[in-house]
Amino acid sequence: MADGGIFEKIGFFALTLVGVWVLIRIKRVIFKKVHENYEGLHLIFLERLSTGVIITGGLILAISSFGGLHTFWKTMLGGTAFASAVLIFAAQDTIKDVLAGMMISTFKPFEMGNRIELEDGTAGIIVDISMRHVVLRLIDTQMIIIPNSRLNEMKIVNYSYHEGYRSADFKFHIAYGSDVEKAIRVIRKAIMESAYTSQGKDTDHGKDYAQVYFMAYEEYSLLLETTVYYLPGTPTEVMKTDVNLRVKKALEENGIEIPFRTIRITNQNEVRTGIVRFEESIKNSANRS
Repeated sequence: MADGGIFEKIGFFALTLVGVWVLIRIKRVIFKKVHENYEGLHLIFLERLSTGVIITGGLILAISSFGGLHTFWKTMLGGTAFASAVLIFAAQDTIKDVLAGMMISTFKPFEMGNRIELEDGTAGIIVDISMRHVVLRLIDTQMIIIPNSRLNEMKIVNYSYHEGYRSADFKFHIAYGSDVEKAIRVIRKAIMESAYTSQGKDTDHGKDYAQVYFMAYEEYSLLLETTVYYLPGTPTEVMKTDVNLRVKKALEENGIEIPFRTIRITNQNEVRTGIVRFEESIKNSANRS
């Protein structure tokens, strides 16, 4: 190949680029078919990795067309050893991220749509993974991009690990004297009407919403508790806001009081006046006796 004419080399270079384009198109068709029946973290990472391999391989072949593969590798690994060492050193973070991405996609500590919490308390939903990073969606559609190598070294909390549903516990307080059975019905109905909740509790008849339970007599209120189930892709903050608003509105509409503590602040002058009047009344009583 090295002894051929310049046009032959240009032709090989162009043919290689066309081959890369064709392979990428074929890859997209194959993965599109696979995605119709299956979705998974490792599948997305494999798709991104295969694209990188095809492009890298194509570039190596295209560049080597002007000097042959033997000359190309000899130049890369022998003739410019120092430049190669610098290149490898500069790319070590990228290599670490790719290897960490392979570890994540293989052992799957989380999946697409899972809600995880990082060591610093940041929590969000996994929405994408590439060869270099994972994308986490926070509240209000904010995105955080974390390098694979860093995430692979972190201790994380996965709220959806091997579960089709996530859950959150709710506590509701109602006033003494309230109709508890009515409150239970009202709260459960409000939860069921939310677009962000799901039937996640296993029963003899399949999945259902959890019951609302009367848990305790507290100092100022009666305590009701329940568990709410929702899909992994639903932001917890959005679900909790919707459920709390619905329950509050439903309780108010049904005349069920939500108790709260009150503090009465009395003017100091009024307190002193009251004490003086109290002392005078005691003296007057003593004089009359």
